[in-house]
Amino acid sequence: MTIVFLDALGTLVRLEPPAPRLQALLADQGHDVSAERAEAAFGAEISYYVDHHLEGSDEKALDDLRDRCAGVLLDALELPGLDHAGARRAMLAALRFEPYPEVPETLRALHERGNPLIAVSNWDCSLCRWLEDAGLLGFLDGVVSSGASGVAKPDPAIFLRALWYAGADPADVLHVGDSLDKDVAGARAAHIRPVLLSRDGEQPAGVESIATLAELPSLL
Repeated sequence: MTIVFLDALGTLVRLEPPAPRLQALLADQGHDVSAERAEAAFGAEISYYVDHHLEGSDEKALDDLRDRCAGVLLDALELPGLDHAGARRAMLAALRFEPYPEVPETLRALHERGNPLIAVSNWDCSLCRWLEDAGLLGFLDGVVSSGASGVAKPDPAIFLRALWYAGADPADVLHVGDSLDKDVAGARAAHIRPVLLSRDGEQPAGVESIATLAELPSLL
């Protein structure tokens, strides 16, 4: 039975646009901010998070990382009267990850078929909670995040950790993700069969590709 490794963001879930919710949440606190400023501020926060997400290795470290991310957001908003605590509350409340439409049913079908499913993703140690909030955790047999592992895709070490967790050989595994650089290259470096999830329909030469996760069962 093929074991399936799955990227999270861009594969299982998408980030709902956070800037409009940030704008509304700040308005509830009495702060008027333009859509453009909210978009730019969240962009700065996301950029900082991506560069530092490996530092979210445990709950204490994650709390510190979120504090620093809130500081980046606060500086970018330049709102007199908004304090750090208020910025952090709004930042976290604005984040929402939703599963792509076909994902729950596809994971359910694979789970019922007996294919072990393990999320392998560049994310901090809170990945399990976000997947649970998205209603997907119950279909998964394991979660391996870069934050908890201390190494990020495309480094093959994160795939090796997932292989150890699954008690599997690379030949037993298929990895699905939306990034050529991180998912395809990383899986190949670990001698795992990669499948590119290309939701825009582009299929690069020499790469096994699908346009929706619903096509995955036919490859197993």
